[in-house]
Amino acid sequence: MADIGIRNGRIDKIGRIKQGEAERIIDVKGLLVCPGFIDAHSHSDFTIFFNNRVESAIRQGITTMITGQCGSSLAPVNPARMSTLLEHVSPSIPPGEKLNLDWTTFRGYLDRLEEVGCSSNLATLVGHGSVRIAVMGMEARPPTYEELGIMKMLVAEAMEAGAFGMSTGLIYPPGIFSTTDEIVELCRVVAKYDGVYVSHIRGEGENLLDAVWEAIVIGERAMVPVQISHHKASGRKVWGKTEETLKLMEEARVRGVEVTCDQYPYIAGSTSLVTVLPPWAHEGGIERLLSRLRDPETREKIRYDIEHGLPGWHNLILSYGWENIVISSVKSEKNKIIEGKNLVEAMRLKDKPDEFTTLFDLLLEENGEATIITFSMNEDDVRRVMKHPLQMVGTDSSSVAPYGPLARGKPHPRAYGTIPRILGKYVREEGALSIEDAIRKMTSFPAQKFKLKGRGLIMEGFWADIVVLDPDKVIDKATFQEPHQYPEGVEYVIVNGEVIVERGEHTGRLAGKVLRHSGKQGSFR
Repeated sequence: MADIGIRNGRIDKIGRIKQGEAERIIDVKGLLVCPGFIDAHSHSDFTIFFNNRVESAIRQGITTMITGQCGSSLAPVNPARMSTLLEHVSPSIPPGEKLNLDWTTFRGYLDRLEEVGCSSNLATLVGHGSVRIAVMGMEARPPTYEELGIMKMLVAEAMEAGAFGMSTGLIYPPGIFSTTDEIVELCRVVAKYDGVYVSHIRGEGENLLDAVWEAIVIGERAMVPVQISHHKASGRKVWGKTEETLKLMEEARVRGVEVTCDQYPYIAGSTSLVTVLPPWAHEGGIERLLSRLRDPETREKIRYDIEHGLPGWHNLILSYGWENIVISSVKSEKNKIIEGKNLVEAMRLKDKPDEFTTLFDLLLEENGEATIITFSMNEDDVRRVMKHPLQMVGTDSSSVAPYGPLARGKPHPRAYGTIPRILGKYVREEGALSIEDAIRKMTSFPAQKFKLKGRGLIMEGFWADIVVLDPDKVIDKATFQEPHQYPEGVEYVIVNGEVIVERGEHTGRLAGKVLRHSGKQGSFR
C-alpha cells in the first residue's frame, strides 16, 4: 500500500505522503489503481472532430489512443486529390457531418489536433493508403520509380513530424493494390526513424497464413518492428488457425523480427460494406465503383466473382455467409429500418429478390457509406490469442457517444466495452488470464512497443495517466443490439494529472496531449 503524489501532470512521489502536502486527496481504498490504458488500435482520429471528449474510450479508462490505423490517416493531404481522400474516409464520418481538411502536411495535421483538444492522449501513425492517394489516387497498379520516391518522402516528412510508424490496410483500396515490395520500401523509411509497421493484413480468412507471413517478411526485409492488427481467424474454415499464426510469430521473433499483435475480445468484427466487393471493383474510387454497380453487365461480373472467389482475395461473403453480415449503420433515413439486421433479414424487409440485389442496391442508395458487423470468429481462437504473451489490446473502434452525431447507428460494442469486458468477463469471471497480465497488455506492453516515453507504468517521473477501478464490479454493458452503454466499475480516470472521469462521470476536461514520436533520423533513400 502506498500513496501516489501528482505534481505538474507527472507522478511526483510514490510512498507515504502527509495530508498537508496535497491540495486534493482521492480516497481509493478497496479499489485497484493501475496505469492508464493504451488502446493499441484506435480509429478515434475520425471522430474527435465531432466530440473531443472521446466518451466511449475515456470511460473505459483509455488514456492514450494509437490512431492512423488500417492505412488511413487524415494526412498527408494533396489538395488536388482531397476529394478522393475524403471519399476514402467517409464511412468513418458521422452521417450529415463534414470534415474540413485545412492542412496538407502531417505536421499541420498534428498542430490542428492540438487546437481541437482531446480528453485522451493521441499518438498517430501515417496511413499508407493516405500516402498512396496523395500520389496516385485510387489507381490499381504499382507506383513508378518517381511516384515511389515521392511516397517515401511523404512518409519521411510524417515521421519527422512525429508519426509513430506507418499502417497499411491491405483489404481496402488503395492498399489492396500494393505489392509487398512497395510496402518494404516505405517501411525502410519508417525503420530509419525507429518507427513501427502496423498492418491490417491482406486477409484473415483462407489466406490468413499467407497474410501473416507477408507482414513478417516485410518486417524482416525492412528491419522494422511489426504489429499485426486485430488478429483473428475469420470464417469457419480457418477456425483454429491462430495456433499456426502465433507459432509463425514466435519463430519470427527467434529470427530477430519484433512482431506482436493486438486484439479485441469479441467473436464479431466490423468494417465497411464495400469491402465485400472484389478488389478490381474499387479501382478509381467510390464514384467508379458505384457506376460499375449501375451497369448490369459489370454488376453480373461482380456477382460472379463473389460467388466463385478470386485468388488471394479475402471474400467476406463466401467466408462468413449472408446471415452473419449485419448492417450496423447507414446514412439515409429510408434504410434505418435495416440497422441491426443481417443481409438476409434486410432482403426480406426491403422486399428484394435476392441478397445480391439487396447488397448492390444498398451500396448505391448509401453511396457506399454503410458499415457492417461480421460474426466470423469462435471463442477458442479469441481466448488463444488473448492469452498469448505477444498480444496487446486494441478496440479497433472510433470513439462514440450516446448523444450527438456519434450516437447514430448500432456500432460494434467494442467501442464502449473492450477493456471492461476483458477485466470483467475474461479475468474475473472466467480466469482466462490474470489481472496482472491483462493490465500489462493494456499498459506497459503497448507503451514499450510504440515507444511512448514516460507512459504505461506508475513510476516516479512518468506522466500521471492513471485509472482507478473496482475489480469486483468492472464489466462491459454494451451489446450488439444496444451498443450505446457505458461500462460499470471504472471510477476515476486521470490524464496528465487531471481528473477526466470522477465517480464514473466525465468532468469535461480536455487534458490529453498530441504525442509526437522522436526517433532517430537518417537518409530515407
